[in-house]
Amino acid sequence: MLIAKEDLGRLRQEIERIDRALVGLIRERVRVARLVGQVKEAAGLPVVDPAQESTVIDRSTTLAQAAGLPPDEIGDLFARVVAMSRKAELGT
Repeated sequence: MLIAKEDLGRLRQEIERIDRALVGLIRERVRVARLVGQVKEAAGLPVVDPAQESTVIDRSTTLAQAAGLPPDEIGDLFARVVAMSRKAELGT
């Protein structure tokens, strides 16, 4: 598929739309993580759950592979998202 130079602006707008959606989804994930932290605190559970964090990252690499994306890079990305969510659960 050949893309004309004239399509560049439209494609960049599409990337910007996707970026906005990604940021919105991350915002939503952090919001839910804060709620998870509140539930854990109320239940006397530890906030940090290495097994669950590993499960999330492993799932991301499986999904990435199925989607034809580089699993290691997606795993790294999710490790950062999980770290951000952990901070939100801790209230920091």
